[in-house]
Amino acid sequence: MACRRQNNYENPWQVARLETEIDDMNADLQPLRSFILPGGSDLAAHFHVARTLCRRAEREVAEVFAMEDEIVSPEALAYINRLSDWIFVAGRVANNNGADDVKWVPGANR
Repeated sequence: MACRRQNNYENPWQVARLETEIDDMNADLQPLRSFILPGGSDLAAHFHVARTLCRRAEREVAEVFAMEDEIVSPEALAYINRLSDWIFVAGRVANNNGADDVKWVPGANR
């Protein structure tokens, strides 16, 4: 079983802040009915790249979190997870509030 020791740098309010900002950005977006592919505006494309890098970092943090001899707070793992979601929603906002999202169409997109 992994040791989930906490450190003195926990700030659960930062996770809550990201969640609030995600909710605020989502307020003007239509609910997703399809997967979103990377693309759209230049800014949205940069957000998609940033999200990919953030997800990679999240996997690394999760791996270290599971190690007995390492100290990673649960809040650090939660923060990076919420950050990648924030980046995704920001990309949708950058795509004309989702109107210009590139949606996955089964069999049509490759």
